[in-house]
Amino acid sequence: MTKPVRVRPATPADAATLAELNDFVHALHVENRPDFFRTPSSADELVPIFRAFLEREDTFGFVAESAGRAVGYVTATVRRHPGDALVHPRNVIFVDHIAVDPALARAGVGTALVESVRAAGREVGCTRMMTDVWAFNERALAFFESAGLARMTYWLEQPLE
Repeated sequence: MTKPVRVRPATPADAATLAELNDFVHALHVENRPDFFRTPSSADELVPIFRAFLEREDTFGFVAESAGRAVGYVTATVRRHPGDALVHPRNVIFVDHIAVDPALARAGVGTALVESVRAAGREVGCTRMMTDVWAFNERALAFFESAGLARMTYWLEQPLE
């Protein structure tokens, strides 16, 4: 039986926790795109990055806890687009990172984290929630689609070497 999950706002003091939880997700990215992603020497190298992110005014972070330990996190950024002659103005909350302990996959942790971002976005006047997913990460794509997000655009690349 899965223990209940509690989601709380992340603070800069949680930076080390986020860095540790990020490890397996980042390893997946390094494994699939070593040309793009670097392997940090340790989780400690990421702590200042997460701390600086969580200190910004345009960001949100949430930590999921179960049985007294952190089991997941999400970070998101508010992006305000004023609009122009081509596109309508919009305020978006953009999910930058999400990680859930693999032992708790499909236990509702990710859903609870995304719902926290959705609520935070609404609270600050955002009308959309968005994210991006690397093409190799089919599990993340399936998760976000199950959470109600729809495919919107495709990025294409070609090495120029």
